[in-house]
Amino acid sequence: MPRPVISPLTKQLNAELGNRVRVRREELEDEFGGQLFRRERNLTHCTDLGRLMRPHLTAVFEASEAAANQAKDFSVLEKATLNLGVMCTIGPARLIGFIERLSKEIPNLELKLRDAPGCTLVDEMMAGDLDIAIIGVPNIPERFDTRTLYSERYVVAFSQGHRFEQMNAVPLGELDQEDYLARINCEYTEHFNERGVPKAHKVNVRYQSERESWVQALILAGMGCAIMPEFLPMLPGIATRVLIEPEIERDIQLVTVGGRRYSPPVQSFIRLAHRYDWSSSL
Repeated sequence: MPRPVISPLTKQLNAELGNRVRVRREELEDEFGGQLFRRERNLTHCTDLGRLMRPHLTAVFEASEAAANQAKDFSVLEKATLNLGVMCTIGPARLIGFIERLSKEIPNLELKLRDAPGCTLVDEMMAGDLDIAIIGVPNIPERFDTRTLYSERYVVAFSQGHRFEQMNAVPLGELDQEDYLARINCEYTEHFNERGVPKAHKVNVRYQSERESWVQALILAGMGCAIMPEFLPMLPGIATRVLIEPEIERDIQLVTVGGRRYSPPVQSFIRLAHRYDWSSSL
């Protein structure tokens, strides 16, 4: 006997009714008060009632699938690890509220933080050593997908009693011949170069360090000033003024590798970052 011919529409509805939604067709037909399929000798197809019910049953099927996927993701997140890179010049105070929210949404997530310069994080992202990164440098390679979380200006930091204290803001030219403490990992010159800002000043570099704590301690000691991001935590006693003429700011961006499949922890991180109110933490 030849096998019945079943249309693609009937196959989908049959799967939705039988295997995926896990209810018996007969019970549904009794509840709906009519046949959903017309079964003939060599042809099986949907009845008018079946076609009418199909959108509703499809919605049930999709909701069931979504619930199953969320449950699966949740079980995966129970033992998940996320490798997060954060550029070393980004102040942690801007991220604490977000990390706290993340820990509530994924209580058992093991978060591994990698603190490094932006260029290093970009290389480690490409190598697969990091899942996601928060970076504040210009000209991120096109290979990456980015989303701006917030922006911050650059300020001049100095000790109390410095002449800059009498100013509401510090023009870039006022740094000419000033004693200066260079932050080795600072990327502000990249932002200046990107905007074509001419270097109309020459500072006297007294000290260089990649450690923010040393630079700030020397500022407190009156050994010079430094350009720093606006939201970088400052030691008590350090004064700041916004840098102007020009005013330069940087975008703090969430960075992922374009085209790379996201793990459930990365997906959760990105979803939370999209709906998180970053202005509330500033």
